Amino acid sequence: MRVAIVHDWLTGMRGGERCLEVLCELFPDATLFTLVHRRGSVSPGIERMRIRTSFLQRLGPLRGRFRALLPLFPLAVESFDLRGHDLVVCSSHCVAKGALAPPGARQVAYVYTPMRYVWDQAAAYADGAGWGRLRRAAAAPLASYLRLWDAASSLRVDEFLTISGHVARRIRRCYGREAAVIHPPVDAERFQRGEGEGRYYLVVSALVAYKRVDLAVAACSRLGLPLKVVGEGPQARRLRRQAGPSVEFLGTRSDAEVAALYRGCRAVLFPGLEDFGIVPLEAQAAGRPVIAYGDGGACETIVPLNPLAPAAGAEPTGVFFYDQTSEALAGAVELFEANRGAFDPKVLRDHALAFDRPLFKRAMARALGVPAEGGPAC
Repeated sequence: MRVAIVHDWLTGMRGGERCLEVLCELFPDATLFTLVHRRGSVSPGIERMRIRTSFLQRLGPLRGRFRALLPLFPLAVESFDLRGHDLVVCSSHCVAKGALAPPGARQVAYVYTPMRYVWDQAAAYADGAGWGRLRRAAAAPLASYLRLWDAASSLRVDEFLTISGHVARRIRRCYGREAAVIHPPVDAERFQRGEGEGRYYLVVSALVAYKRVDLAVAACSRLGLPLKVVGEGPQARRLRRQAGPSVEFLGTRSDAEVAALYRGCRAVLFPGLEDFGIVPLEAQAAGRPVIAYGDGGACETIVPLNPLAPAAGAEPTGVFFYDQTSEALAGAVELFEANRGAFDPKVLRDHALAFDRPLFKRAMARALGVPAEGGPAC
């Protein structure tokens, strides 16, 4: 059996690439197709694959701003020659699931989300980019075309897998298809359990509008609490202007540095509406609680504190707030401060271990019908 893996682009290691890494372990002899590949930007396990790129790779100076070429993405993914492959595994948050598998091949899509910038997050992306009325009006026909293509290309997929019940509901709404849930992995071995109360609050996030890092910055500035922000993005300058003296921006940090920051923090702030969100699990793997917006994927990875019935159900691993405002987040931080003794680092880590990487690998192997130690060679 010959296997093809299709992934949107390879320009850095985020949650989708952590999942892709496992797919590469399951199918070490597969061919990996991707729109654009920046060499050295992903892990050795991915870099060693036989990688094939689209015509977008040859655009030279435009490659660094390839997201501006979004209208060409459907054409690019459909240009891959997948003839001769028996299994096509799509790792998709944009267009990868729309690849054209050959007749008779099985096509399985592990979908992180339908294209969020043309479906439910379109307004947030436009706000974050500072688009005016004219540019929004010009983008509307393109968004409509991409939604039509996205829905139509979903018919090419034989089986949908996805990262959370939250995204499964979105797939049902956008595509009219059912999807089995396999939660993404946390690599628990990367993290050691922190002890003590911690010295600061922590955000680990891309600095883009929909992540709502502005809420964490505003809440900690208002309360005068120390906050460290790890990450870069187009919102960085705006957030620095907004921040008070208790907020420190650390930029991009290595995996080892991030693990140490988790270990030393008091709690991690997670204020965005996320499809799943690996950061809360990384925090819990380090024995640290999470203060999160109580919607989306966070509801599947965090056990919230119930101060009215502290003995009810499982032991808590975090605190939720339900109104996406800095005032509500500040209130959740104050609730956490008043109940810090309710959080046991061992309980937090044990909870994260239920999402550990080996469990994800076994679940994905079962779904794709291959042994967990590695799939069929090409």
